Amino acid sequence: MTHTNMISEQKSSTKELYDYQKEALRQVFERLENKPDKFNLVYQLPTGGGKTVIFSELARRYIASTNKKVLILTHRIELCNQTSRMLSEFDVKNKIINSNVKELYDQDEYMCFVAMVETLKNRLNDDKLELDQIGMVIIDEAHYNSFRKLFKYFDNCFILGVTATPLSSNMKLPMNEIYDELLVGEPITSLVDRGFLAKATTYTYDVALGTLKIGINGDYTVKSSEELYSNNLMQEKLLYAYEEKSKGKKTLIFNNGINTSLQVYETFRAEGYDVRHLDNTNSKTERAEILRWFKNTPDAILSSVGILTTGFDEPSVETIILNRATKSITLYYQMIGRGSRVFKNKKNFTVLDLGNNAARFGLWGTPLNWQKIFNSPMYYLDNLITDEDIERQFSYQLPPEVRAEFPNSTNFSFDVKAEYDKAIKQNIKSKIVLDKSIEQHCQLCVENSEDVFDARILSRLLQDDISDRIKKYSYCIIKSTKNYIQWLEEDYKRRLSTMINQSFS
Repeated sequence: MTHTNMISEQKSSTKELYDYQKEALRQVFERLENKPDKFNLVYQLPTGGGKTVIFSELARRYIASTNKKVLILTHRIELCNQTSRMLSEFDVKNKIINSNVKELYDQDEYMCFVAMVETLKNRLNDDKLELDQIGMVIIDEAHYNSFRKLFKYFDNCFILGVTATPLSSNMKLPMNEIYDELLVGEPITSLVDRGFLAKATTYTYDVALGTLKIGINGDYTVKSSEELYSNNLMQEKLLYAYEEKSKGKKTLIFNNGINTSLQVYETFRAEGYDVRHLDNTNSKTERAEILRWFKNTPDAILSSVGILTTGFDEPSVETIILNRATKSITLYYQMIGRGSRVFKNKKNFTVLDLGNNAARFGLWGTPLNWQKIFNSPMYYLDNLITDEDIERQFSYQLPPEVRAEFPNSTNFSFDVKAEYDKAIKQNIKSKIVLDKSIEQHCQLCVENSEDVFDARILSRLLQDDISDRIKKYSYCIIKSTKNYIQWLEEDYKRRLSTMINQSFS
């Protein structure tokens, strides 16, 4: 096998590859020629960049040049089928090893196999089949750790992992411990500029995530997410975001929990929108029917739970709504990537973020140093901005419907941090900040009321504004225990009520 022979195989390819895909192949072939057979390489390329195209052509050339077989591993049956179809387009005769395949009597008829990791593991463990002459193993979505359990069966093979995000799904098993090298492909910005991917416009909606809990997998738990995102306030915020930025566009909504998704479905259905719900409890027939409907309905809204993050390709999607928060940059990029395909006249798509995800990871397409992340994954994770720090940057604004209840007022803003800094410079006790804030809230209520009863009713509409100011004040004084903040809020409301009463005496 030589690098030159493999490159020459390109002439007989049935599909024309882009220059960055050819460069990826060149670099992989170079490792094949110069590295030992037992070498593990991982290749990074954004979702939509054509990873399946690249490794299908790689398999074709490798088989032709070495007469050795190729095994491609995936973690979902949909990816098995997609990969098999792409290999066939490259004239690579292949066989899928699925749950129906118990033994491989006909393996001599094939040079390439596509298998789900769990299915293949079971067959190999049971000694039901044995794969002969495998020289290369290609792993799709290589950031999943389930593939490691099969490495022992292919100890002397060249292993190539491909992924959009070379960060392990399990930080106890980092990718740099099993892969010898990372190759970084064309970045998102370049693919967008060259017209290979659509450009994302992101709109963020601040969400307080203090009630969310972290599970053993390092991400927010479904239970705590359900409690937050199923409440009426969050449902109203979701509906408002959709109607403000994406009304009438084909929209895919990602949720963290079936109950939340069903609640989203009911919320949109009650407003007369064409909406469906999809999760992993739907049958294969139901799923196919729902996805057909989604494909053929221009203004369709599909509320989903996890199932469409990989193995799903519907380029006509115009809006992605992240109706959830995640600590996983892989999941973040997978969800947004469902809208990044170019399609007919579609060159742009919209992202609505209701989980502070853009603040946590940066906007989709922001340049990332994948080599540094691959080599020092814990350093990257430990230095992600915290939810508390994100919330400190929130700029609370009274909703339009609340402002409408204060028609005689024009000044609603109050900069807690600026007032605190002023008090410190003047050597005044910091509680003057809350005194001034209460005075302003009192004035808002009094100048828009005929009597003390009206003013008290108006003061209740300021609850969220009061909570926001108290939280910002607690950041300033570096004392933000839950009990202390709760006491500050209660004291604030008591003092506000007293001041309103005195104003009408």
